[in-house]
Amino acid sequence: MSLPAAPYVPDLESIDPSLDLVAEIQRLRKERKAIILAHYYQEPEIQDLADFVGDSLQLSQQAAATDAEVIAFCGVHFMAETAKILSPGKRVVIPDMDAGCSLADRCPADQFGEWLKQFPDHEVVSYINCSAGVKALSTVICTSSNAVRVVESIPSHKKIVFAPDRHLGKWVMKQTGREMVLWPGFCIVHEQFTAKRVAAMKALHPEAKLIAHPECEAAVSQMADFVGSTAALLNFVAKDPGRAFIVATEAGILHQMQLRRPDAELIPAPADSGCNCSLCPYMKLNSVEKLYLALRDLRPEIILDEAVRLGALRPVERMLALG
Repeated sequence: MSLPAAPYVPDLESIDPSLDLVAEIQRLRKERKAIILAHYYQEPEIQDLADFVGDSLQLSQQAAATDAEVIAFCGVHFMAETAKILSPGKRVVIPDMDAGCSLADRCPADQFGEWLKQFPDHEVVSYINCSAGVKALSTVICTSSNAVRVVESIPSHKKIVFAPDRHLGKWVMKQTGREMVLWPGFCIVHEQFTAKRVAAMKALHPEAKLIAHPECEAAVSQMADFVGSTAALLNFVAKDPGRAFIVATEAGILHQMQLRRPDAELIPAPADSGCNCSLCPYMKLNSVEKLYLALRDLRPEIILDEAVRLGALRPVERMLALG
């Protein structure tokens, strides 16, 4: 939960059109002693400018390990909050404060806290795709790559609430055999992949392997040749001998996949909305122009209440202690 702040709207008209934005970003990066982070779902030109490209927690950990004074996080709001949770002494800016997340935004901390009162004897496992306020209400945090390990670390006699992604929760239940109470959240991108549309695509490309993120619905995951986190999907494509892959996650990852496997045919899974690929509208709010302004003005800045930050840090540290 961020402290109230004066609304900030990037003033794109203030940018001199004659500026070489890439050169200016490089200059400001040095001047501000800044590090630029880009999630896999960012536009390719932002990924190519970043010091690190990766998943949200990995990026925050990498930034915390540097001596950078400023973190420019090209991702969505909860990711920048995680960076601030791990790096309280660094200034964290995000190119567009409106870059939210359908999962995080559909699980407000106040509503989640009220809902949890029904389950006072449950351990609360929250997916990292949630706000700092929700993290502070949790027992332990997980990522899509370690969710199974985190749930398995909880004694079998303990009851579990899993939030906020119901599809990831169901996938973890299947992998672990543990019953869990699920908050009914979902990602608007992964929700668009349906078994019917994916089956039709597989019929068109019988040689292609289907790889899917566990935020997809169970019917899609069950059809997949491989299910894993964004980084795991990237590594699978990089190492697998196959030459064609149907990719059921946000299409921004295709840029890194193509860099790793220029010989492979990468086919974005079709969305049920009818478009050829699925793009996160929140991720795409960030741009090179807004990144330049964020480094120039050091705004918009992520500022967390210290009690909330410490409350969120504890369950993150519990996860990291699991290895």
